[in-house]
Amino acid sequence: MSKRAVLEVIALDADDATAARNGGADRLELVTDMAADGLTPTRETFAEIRAAVDIPLRVMLRLADGFAAGGPRQVDELVGRARAMRAEGAEEFVFGFLDADGTPDLVTVERLVAELDGCRWTFHRAIDRAVDRDTLRKELADMPGLDTYLTAGSPAGVDDGMPILLAEADAANRAEAGYGHHILVGGGLRLGHLPQLLTAGIDGFHIGSAARPDGWDAPVSATAVREWREALDAPRQDG
Repeated sequence: MSKRAVLEVIALDADDATAARNGGADRLELVTDMAADGLTPTRETFAEIRAAVDIPLRVMLRLADGFAAGGPRQVDELVGRARAMRAEGAEEFVFGFLDADGTPDLVTVERLVAELDGCRWTFHRAIDRAVDRDTLRKELADMPGLDTYLTAGSPAGVDDGMPILLAEADAANRAEAGYGHHILVGGGLRLGHLPQLLTAGIDGFHIGSAARPDGWDAPVSATAVREWREALDAPRQDG
């Protein structure tokens, strides 16, 4: 029996969350300010969304656009945000930071991991900007709570990143060191990409704009999410 693919949808508020849940989303990524590619939402927004839906929520931990955590003061603030979200009841998170040379910012990541105390988390698309993806995976392999990489395979999106995604899926299937985490594909993802990714054994998918046919100023469309759910659940011919 094949495992049901995970569909994660970006939600900005409780209305988004409800529509995504009604369309068949398995999990939500909670953010604010998509003009900055998704920052940490407020505690109040988290609480409203948590009250509205009962599916898993992953909360973004990021204070500014890009993949640099900033200086010590910014990192302290980020850790404080994580602590506040934990106090509000958040149990799953999304973050990922690089140093200026494109290697993982282990100092910031380790501080957040310590604050989260075993919570599950996703290393987001910072991996697509890393100078060496394989080395990054091996350096983070034993980080407590890390269970997912959100990736398009390339900074330019899934179209360009498909060969990398397929190669990493193959490495995961062969149980190579550093490839034991769930692959969650997102970033320019289209329905037309699904057959090739599913055939490769990838079973995690993340959508943002695809859930909003009328743009980011419009709410999530349950109908659009349902189209993705149905495409993922449709019987497939393997081989």
